[in-house]
Amino acid sequence: MTVTAVRLLDSTAPDFAATLARLLDRATALDPQVASTVSGILADVRARGDAAVLEHTRRLDRHPAASMAELEIPAARLRAAYEGLPAGVRAALEEAAARIRRYHERQRGESWRYEEEDGTLLGQQVTALERVGLYAPGGRAAYPSSVLMNAIPAKVAGVGELIMTSPAPGGELNEAVLAAAALAGVDRFFAIGGAQAVGALAYGTETIPRVDKIVGPGNAYVAEAKRQVYGQVDIDMIAGPSEILVVSDGKTDPEWVAMDLFSQAEHGPDSQALLITWAEGYARAVQAAIERLLPGMERRAIIAESLAERGALITVRDVDEAMALANRIAPEHLELSVENPLELLSRVRHAGAVFLGRHTAEALGDYCAGPNHVLPTSGTARFSSPLGVYDFQKRTSLILCPPAAADRLGRVAARLARAEGLPAHALSAEYRVKK
Repeated sequence: MTVTAVRLLDSTAPDFAATLARLLDRATALDPQVASTVSGILADVRARGDAAVLEHTRRLDRHPAASMAELEIPAARLRAAYEGLPAGVRAALEEAAARIRRYHERQRGESWRYEEEDGTLLGQQVTALERVGLYAPGGRAAYPSSVLMNAIPAKVAGVGELIMTSPAPGGELNEAVLAAAALAGVDRFFAIGGAQAVGALAYGTETIPRVDKIVGPGNAYVAEAKRQVYGQVDIDMIAGPSEILVVSDGKTDPEWVAMDLFSQAEHGPDSQALLITWAEGYARAVQAAIERLLPGMERRAIIAESLAERGALITVRDVDEAMALANRIAPEHLELSVENPLELLSRVRHAGAVFLGRHTAEALGDYCAGPNHVLPTSGTARFSSPLGVYDFQKRTSLILCPPAAADRLGRVAARLARAEGLPAHALSAEYRVKK
């Protein structure tokens, strides 16, 4: 039987602040070996293109391909994987995709213009990125839901070409990932993983076109590769371990809460699952539920380690302290498991996604509710947002000055330019000024 020593914390305890600070310390040291390995692979891909990609794929993924042509999966193969799914899985994937698409269609930015009194036309032109690269894990750590969450917003945004890469260890393709790629409208698919895939997307090779942005999750080498190519291309984010914070009034079935905590803890030992409650005795009730349910969990060892290392069941004085603490944590996933969640929503300042009410399990957001499951982690919800259509669009400012406006604004600009010591700026503006 697997037993977990999940912490019981009380905000009135003298050492609470120090204990909580240690628990929330998300600092992660950069692994110099990973950074060095990635740097070498990226430099090789940049210098040798297809030859380097093929070599590293054969070596690291044990892929038997003899040429880059063998690493590109044709659209017909993607479609065959989709059609070959069990009917129930295919229907679920279709419903999830439809809901994700409907939600993200509401995010599409539109161009706009207006005219000042002096006749100046100002505006903003919104255009989609031309080409985006999507990285998706392969093998056992394959998540077709992540393919939908990354690809559909890109397509809704109007991205011209979506290039997807996903590793095929030993040459084995993940059918669910292929199917999701077909459903989401991926344009080209390459069975390539690791830093070499990121490098190929960022720099371009003879076979793989260079993209403008790279999105999608991956292992430590993929995350480091995305970090190193940022600036050469845009990236979505450097995602940290998964997180969940449940805020409860103590009236939700403790087993529901325990399972919600499990749902994120099972991602890995470094995931974080927290409960905050102001109901007396409720934290212990959830702890007891954890002990009852954990032995029956397939990933119980991972869950137990996660809860023991980074989990906590926290009792606070009242709802005010609970919400202040929730905002301090700024979790990736926040469940408001209370009677009237909408009353608390206005008090949420920092969270990647908010799940309102006792019946809204975080897992619904992972798969099929509609909003994106690519969310800010490690406290970055204080200043960043979920992945969305806006991540695949860019905005260009528009300015049109008729002669009268050029005359008036030119005089203003010239004064400011000279004040900054930039006389050529001033003269450029003054050339349009009436003499």
